Amino acid sequence: MDSNHQSNGKLGKTEKKFLRKQNKARHTLLRHEGIETVSYATQILVVANGGLGNGVSRNQLLPELEKLGQVDALLMPPNKPYSFVTYKTIEESKKAYVTLNGQKIVDDLGQKIILYLNFVEKAQWKELGLQALPPGLKVVEEIISSEDEKLLLESVNWTEDTDNPNFQKSLKHRRVKHFGYEFHYENNNVHKDKPLPGGLPDICDSMLEKWLKEGFIRHKPDQLTVNQYEPGHGIPAHIDTHSAFEDEIISLSLGSEIVMDFKHPDGVTVPVMLPRRSLLVMTGESRYLWTHGITPRKFDTVQASKGHKSGIITGDVGDLTLNKRGIRTSFTFRKVRQTPCDCSYPLVCDSQMKEPPPSFPESDKEASQLEKKYVHQVYEEIAGHFSSTRHTPWPHIVEFLKALPSGSLVADVGCGNGKYLGINKELYMASNCCSALLSTLFVGCDRSQNLVDICRERQFQAFVCDALAVPVRSGSCDACISIAVIHHFATAERRMAALQELARLLRPGGKALIYVWAMEQEYKKKKSKYLRENRTSQGRQEINSDPSAQEQFVEPMPDTGRQDSACSVPSINDFQKGRCNSKEVANCKLPIHTNRTSFHSQDLLVPWHLKGNASKEKPTEPFGPAGTHDPGPVFHRYYHVFCEGELEAACQTLNNVSILQSYYDQGNWCVILQKI
Repeated sequence: MDSNHQSNGKLGKTEKKFLRKQNKARHTLLRHEGIETVSYATQILVVANGGLGNGVSRNQLLPELEKLGQVDALLMPPNKPYSFVTYKTIEESKKAYVTLNGQKIVDDLGQKIILYLNFVEKAQWKELGLQALPPGLKVVEEIISSEDEKLLLESVNWTEDTDNPNFQKSLKHRRVKHFGYEFHYENNNVHKDKPLPGGLPDICDSMLEKWLKEGFIRHKPDQLTVNQYEPGHGIPAHIDTHSAFEDEIISLSLGSEIVMDFKHPDGVTVPVMLPRRSLLVMTGESRYLWTHGITPRKFDTVQASKGHKSGIITGDVGDLTLNKRGIRTSFTFRKVRQTPCDCSYPLVCDSQMKEPPPSFPESDKEASQLEKKYVHQVYEEIAGHFSSTRHTPWPHIVEFLKALPSGSLVADVGCGNGKYLGINKELYMASNCCSALLSTLFVGCDRSQNLVDICRERQFQAFVCDALAVPVRSGSCDACISIAVIHHFATAERRMAALQELARLLRPGGKALIYVWAMEQEYKKKKSKYLRENRTSQGRQEINSDPSAQEQFVEPMPDTGRQDSACSVPSINDFQKGRCNSKEVANCKLPIHTNRTSFHSQDLLVPWHLKGNASKEKPTEPFGPAGTHDPGPVFHRYYHVFCEGELEAACQTLNNVSILQSYYDQGNWCVILQKI
């Protein structure tokens, strides 16, 4: 459709709708990707909704484009909902613009997606530059024959009697069987003194002996876990427990290829293709330091060239396409460790940690002690590094603060480095008041002395106090904000007490804005910024585009599968009785979360990797392909991540308070309440 031509005459309803959506695509490209379109014809078109991130493969899009002229290049950046096409001539590009604009294309899931084309001066993207596998990792292609693959798959009896000790019921997203020792998913370990009868299957014994003889592996495993995955399901990112298994962990992929993501603690992500009938071998750093996991989706971004099978999925946007997943069965072999682990990574080794993770608190005293050690002391240690990462105010919070009338007294309870105390200047500058007495007054408080010192260095008013006992007169504040604070309290009773303290500070008519971390880091089929911000070692191409942005232009993304949260929406009674899933984890060790992954427990410890030279002026050097550097000290902060409806239900139990708004904002549950 020629939008320029149509604008000269009277536009019909269909044409107006098309122009609105085309303009929306144009503005979204500029806002989120920095891609600027032009109003005149060029050889290059950006095709909104025609990207790998929309489920459109190279094999689908390229033939449609080639019908309209000679295509010099089709560039498809990974995980992006757009692509670039360069035609031989401007005339061919104009023909594609007129013909394909507003036309539907069917993706690999059978869903219809409407394409919106715009001219650009140049193709712009950011490509992945990491060209090396994680140290200690190798992939051996075609390690077995197709006949052996068939025999192995047929050897697994998924329907045998439940009395069989090797039998295990299906997990939520897969079928699983264990041999040698049962792998316990609740603690990622085995009972070393309770081996399963029968050992490993006979069919595996000769295969392992052959691999040992040929040098592919160094040790003969004594534990096997067989998993069968349906398309769309995945594996949470994890490191196999150091104290449970020896250095070498191997996994045989059968039935279908898959892309597995490896992540370094610094945030670097390396996607690795595991072909069908290939053997993945993890030793050393790749086994002990890097997490490995499989993203739950139905399609993988892979190399389009036929010669590329295993190894790194590169950022060559001229050679990427989508590959539909099939049913995959993995045989993962491990050797159970009989002595403590003495690896070279003591900061992440459970055998070498000075003390085990704490248990879930069963009393107020235990909760207070847990918070002191895993919240208060940690923030004192990481204050400088933490502050260097907290400099951009969140838009919805700024909007709340700027809507307050001049002269308001605002308490920021848990102010951190004072990120929101600086909004005071913006408010005063934006007002027409002539006297500072009429400007909004911000007062901040935080439990961390070092963070309060940072606030004072920035000329903000702040003092040290506990959020459960703020030394401010009742009913004196026009507004309060509590941003990323209440999730650090270790029991439902203490979280309720923190909410009650906020309500106490408010005058009648006063408002409070509360943010807590959400269990649901993927909401309405869209990942939070926390999940999307997986750094890679990148080479810049033309512009500084945000690799985490996956904004949809007009059409929705296809359903690529997701991992459901392991929590249910609590009722008001749960909070009145002080039991928000607490009983489920009492007497259990708190799990240590893997950064930038979905949550699988509400109460957990989240690692903070301290970087001594991290600041806005002197950023920490990223992990690079030439090698690794030792990670800095690792601290663990306690969190209770909130399920959908949990914060709102808690606020509903407060006296003389009404809820004005409840919403989800980039991985956080948020409530605005008002004192009646």
